Amino acid sequence: MTTAAHRPATLEDVARVAGVSRSTASRVIAGTGFASPTARELVAAAVDQLGYVPNPAARALVRGGGVRMVVAVLGASAAVLDDPYVHQVVGSAARVCTPAGVGVALHWLPLNDPGGLARLDDRSVCGVILVNTTEELLESVPRSLRGRVVSIGVGSASVPSFDVDNVAGSEAVLRHLYATGRRRIAMVAGPRWLPCAQRPVETYRRLMRQAGMPERVLPGDFTAACGRAAADVVLRQWPDVDAIYAISDDTALGVIAGLRDAGVRVPGDVAVAGFDDIPLAGLTAPTLTTASHPVGRIAAAAATALLDGRPAAPVTLFPSALVARASA
Repeated sequence: MTTAAHRPATLEDVARVAGVSRSTASRVIAGTGFASPTARELVAAAVDQLGYVPNPAARALVRGGGVRMVVAVLGASAAVLDDPYVHQVVGSAARVCTPAGVGVALHWLPLNDPGGLARLDDRSVCGVILVNTTEELLESVPRSLRGRVVSIGVGSASVPSFDVDNVAGSEAVLRHLYATGRRRIAMVAGPRWLPCAQRPVETYRRLMRQAGMPERVLPGDFTAACGRAAADVVLRQWPDVDAIYAISDDTALGVIAGLRDAGVRVPGDVAVAGFDDIPLAGLTAPTLTTASHPVGRIAAAAATALLDGRPAAPVTLFPSALVARASA
């Protein structure tokens, strides 16, 4: 028996054929709430007879589980949404969510308005992955969203953190530069407002002090344009520099371009290293020395934790390892 040639069976059709209320049919199909054994048998028979296939989105809303996962990215402007790193987080989350019938949405949180998280608190949202997380953003998580939020970056007692061990990765790169004879190493950092970007800076300062070497740090923003500008500043401010470490491969590639514009050889005059091991790092001339950053695995773990609905460890760090190439 079919309901009509032009449409699939609906929950109302199942309830009518089974002779039960719509709410009873819904409870039986969703596996929630009370229903008598007789009602369960009638609904099961009606489902088989009609070939009814539950809508995953409707079932999720009935259970309160939500039908979309939101990747919420904090940034000074909407341009942060164009970052390839963000695209990789969204893509990896989608690979996890799609088989579960859950969509993935991308949302910009303006840096001066972290309270925008409150706008994501509705029944359709099964979870939120925070990117570029700050302490202020964590403090703004609505109580009703707690348990449905994880962070890629800094976390809190109520928001689990998934991140790369950029302390170990940065230390591996800096020790490699030292081992190859570099003693006047400058660093191009990340945004000052981003806590996870400060860990490599602290690592750099610690190692420079231990080795009795000068500390030379410039602020950055993870972009190639920033790296090109930083190269010019470094050459003017510290003309004896023999290595530059940037905590982003895009920035490091910009540094190489800036040095090339100034007639400086890499690595002959100045060695350059980055962080992330993006695909382009192994294709440039010279190829870029860097440290690995398993963004896909991190985002997949964060999305899986939200879908599973089980408490995650307060902090989950993924290893980062040196990738030595021609630039250093």
